[in-house]
Amino acid sequence: MPHTFPRVIVIVLDSVGCGELPDAVDYGDQGSDTLGNIHRQVPLRIPTLRSLGLGRVAAIGGHDADVPKAGAFGRMAEASAGKDSVTGHWEMMGIVLDRPFPVFPHGFPADIIAEFSRRTGRGVLGNYAASGTAIIDDLGPEHMRTGSFIVYTSADSVFQIAAHEEVVSVPELYRACEIAYALVGEGMGVGRVIARPFVGSPGHFTRTANRHDYALPPSGETFLDRATAAGVPVVAIGKIADLFAGRGIGRARHTKSDNEGMDFVIEELAGTPAGFIFVNLVDFDTQYGHRNDVGGYAANLERFDARLADLLPRLRPDDLLIVTADHGNDPTTPSTDHAREHVPVLVTGSRVRRQVDLGTRRTFADIGQTLATNFSLGPLAHGTSFLAEIAQP
Repeated sequence: MPHTFPRVIVIVLDSVGCGELPDAVDYGDQGSDTLGNIHRQVPLRIPTLRSLGLGRVAAIGGHDADVPKAGAFGRMAEASAGKDSVTGHWEMMGIVLDRPFPVFPHGFPADIIAEFSRRTGRGVLGNYAASGTAIIDDLGPEHMRTGSFIVYTSADSVFQIAAHEEVVSVPELYRACEIAYALVGEGMGVGRVIARPFVGSPGHFTRTANRHDYALPPSGETFLDRATAAGVPVVAIGKIADLFAGRGIGRARHTKSDNEGMDFVIEELAGTPAGFIFVNLVDFDTQYGHRNDVGGYAANLERFDARLADLLPRLRPDDLLIVTADHGNDPTTPSTDHAREHVPVLVTGSRVRRQVDLGTRRTFADIGQTLATNFSLGPLAHGTSFLAEIAQP
């Protein structure tokens, strides 16, 4: 049976939320509105995203009532408990979590840290919730003197290990993450262990592109699993493969920047004639959201908008492109953590009906269900397909 769209591209703008969810207060995120609050401080010049209907779902001023020129628009609520990237991406692909991953706002148990130190042969500094850039500024000099790992967490379910690349080699840091994954991932259900290598001198430390995520495998069947089993090519760009522990991924391309990620998308349009291209652009979150860098976040949105303008003419007439996000991270709030927000869902392609309002979807899983319907692989356990609403007859 021919697919409505033989090739689908989903681009996740990591942390680009569009307004608090009804339960945001339960997460301490009342008032969060990543796009809206950024625009209030730095008016956004993003004409391509506006042309896809972003002004209809985000409070970005002036053009909120605009009729989109190209495709369908809506926003999605997260049905799962939590607000991290693993939860958001898993839900997009069909898994809705009843309980959030465990968090450790006061640090990890002493016996876990002691065992991690014993197995790695190095001491541990930190072991508290912190901004990644702040903690390496604070503890980096002592780390360089002692060789001890810097361990920290956040509001998310993460065990993060920072080390200077001239003190601890990247391969050794990765081995330490594998040890931590056995202890806190497999042992305690922590969602991710993250390697956070950095370079530089005291007062001038910078994190490198050698970050690596070690995530729990999905707790149920995803669209990726089903697609790969059916022979549908699945290409992962950015941290997608890490978030799914490599499961259901045919080919993975890790990126050093959002700009490189978009370069890879363009390359895959030339080299992947059919299937699913799943993209995460993480700089919004790591470089700007977690650092409360409002101007930098706004500039990255404008850079993406320009890259999107270049991408759209490269789509084939039978392609489907979806632009969305996985959670919020409002850089205008005191918090440096993720925010419990709605996310936009912008849908375009020559075969997509124009000016379709998809409303507020009850779950991110509607994307996965739409993909499953499109590739004749459904139904998945969660989500409602919007394929019939968007596809021209």
